[in-house]
This record gives sequence, structure tokens and C-alpha cells, in this order.
Amino acid sequence: MEKLRNAIRRRYYISPLDLADAAETNRLHSQFMGFLFFLFGILTLSFVMVLHRNSLDDYLVEFIYYGVSAGITGLACLVSVKVRDVEREKAYIYKNIPFYMVFFWGIGAGSYNFYFLGQPFNGVITYILTFSIVLGIFSIAPRYFLIALIAGISPMLPGIYKNFKITGLMDTILVVIVMFGLVLYKRASEKRYITLLKKQKSNLEAKTFGNFTLLFDNKVVKFSRTKSLELMAYLIYKNGSSVQTKELISLLWGDQADSARYGANLRNLISDIKHTFAELGIQNFFITEYNNFRINPEIIKCDYYDFLSGDSSAAKIFAGEFMSQFSWAEDAAAFIERKVLK
Repeated sequence: MEKLRNAIRRRYYISPLDLADAAETNRLHSQFMGFLFFLFGILTLSFVMVLHRNSLDDYLVEFIYYGVSAGITGLACLVSVKVRDVEREKAYIYKNIPFYMVFFWGIGAGSYNFYFLGQPFNGVITYILTFSIVLGIFSIAPRYFLIALIAGISPMLPGIYKNFKITGLMDTILVVIVMFGLVLYKRASEKRYITLLKKQKSNLEAKTFGNFTLLFDNKVVKFSRTKSLELMAYLIYKNGSSVQTKELISLLWGDQADSARYGANLRNLISDIKHTFAELGIQNFFITEYNNFRINPEIIKCDYYDFLSGDSSAAKIFAGEFMSQFSWAEDAAAFIERKVLK
């Protein structure tokens, strides 16, 4: 049993810190999906109220269903904003909260459709659709996925047999087995990919004490546009936290910069960074999702990150300057100096 446990751990276990970047992706997907399902719930409620305003009592079950759906998904969207800046050590716990809110609501919605709305086929489809979305765009530990699979399908199994007979029951069980096999394959692929990316760390380095310099294979990374370097410096300073378009425009062109006017300029910088990294073969370091931008700090060497982790040698090389060519870094330099003095 111990050998089996170790074999499973070697193949599928990924540390929470290595999953911090995946947690941020989960958070952004949850924010988008939560808002989408919130709008869907509100629109459906409005539709029911308009069409059946004289007989709402007959549609109370549907009204409760879509009302709770809008409430939970709307709350998940708000929570996803609240946990945006959680430190990376706790990211996989807190940033997945909105994901699980939407996920378990989807599972419960399947049973609700099946029994309370009297729609067995729609209930099974809702259940399968929920897990298919999770498989497609979210990162989840296989054991939690299995628990959710069993918890979601168990209440429906007697009803599936009653409504769809033995063929429907066996097909449903087969779908559950296939989906669990897919999540195992996905997690193993994620682990292989993370391992490959971590090897990149030996080649990619950011020097932040003094002037900011980005190196790859011991050569300075040169961008075509001057502000591309400043954008990259700021994202490295943010240590993996997502930064939105408006914040970057304000940083690069001033607080009064018009997003509509400077949006094209920012897109040019993004294109320049992506093109430069693609030519160098730097993978999965610069990440863009839903007009949110970040870097993956787990695959770069950085004196600032060493300092934050408590490395005494990093503190010794700090000479009072931090990304000194950028005015916005002055507060960070003062923060580092206070920590050094302590």
C-alpha cells in the first residue's frame, strides 16, 4: 500500500506553491464564469417574471433555482476579486474558493433539475456539462474531482435507472469513469509541464537590485520597445499577481492616460514581449488572460524573490537601489531597506 501511495504521489502530486499560477488561472476563470452565470440567472429570472407574472406561484421551484444560481455565482465573482492579491503560499487555498463555489453549485444544480424540476435528462446533462467545463479550463486535484463525481452522481443513480433503465445507468457510470481517467491524465500532464518549466529557471534571471536587467542564457533580453522592459519589470515586482489593463496604462503613461487612446500602445508592448520571448524560447512566463497580465515567478531566478524568501545573501547585496531607472520602484526600495535594517 505504501509503494502504491508513493507511486501515485510521484505521478500526480504537485506542491501548492507550484500550483499558485494555476490557482490564479482558476480565479480568473471563476470570475468570468461566475459573472456569465450570474447574468444568465438574472436574465432567466426576468424572463420568468415577465412571461408568468400572473402565475408566479406555479413557477416557484424554477424561481428558487435561478435565484440561488444568480446569488451563488454572483458571490463567487465578488470573492474572486477579493482574493486577487493573496500571497502565493496561500494562493491554491484561497484563490480556488470561488471555483469550488461555482463547481459545487453546478453539481447540486444537476440533482435539483433531476428531482425538483422533474427534468431527469436535463439533470444528467447539467451534471456532465459541469464536469466537462472543469476538465476543459480548470486545474483540480484528482481526489477532489473524484469526490465531487461520486457526490454528484450518487443521488441521481436510482432515478437514472428508473427513467433510463440499465442502458442509461451503465452509460452514466461509463461517463464517470472516463472523466476521472481524463482528470488523472490532465494532472500527470500538468506535472510534466511544470517540471519542464522549472528547468527553464536556470536560464532566466531578473536582477532588480540597482538597475533592472532581464537575462536569458546570461545575455540581456532586448525588446523592440523601450516601455516593454518597464512593463516586464513591474510584473516581476508584482510577483505573480495579476495586473489589469487600466493599472498598466496608468503606470506607463500617467494617471490621466486615456485607456481608449493608449490601449493600442499597450497592445503593441504586449505583442513585442510575446514575440521576443517566442524567439528566445521562453515559455509560460508571461501570461495574459481576460485583460489581466502576470508572470510566473516560479520559473525565474530573481534577487528580489530571494530576498522576500529570507535569503540572507540577497539582503547583503542590496545597496539601497531597486529597479532604479523606474520612479514607481522608489517605495519598494524604501520597503526593502527597512527590512534590511531590521
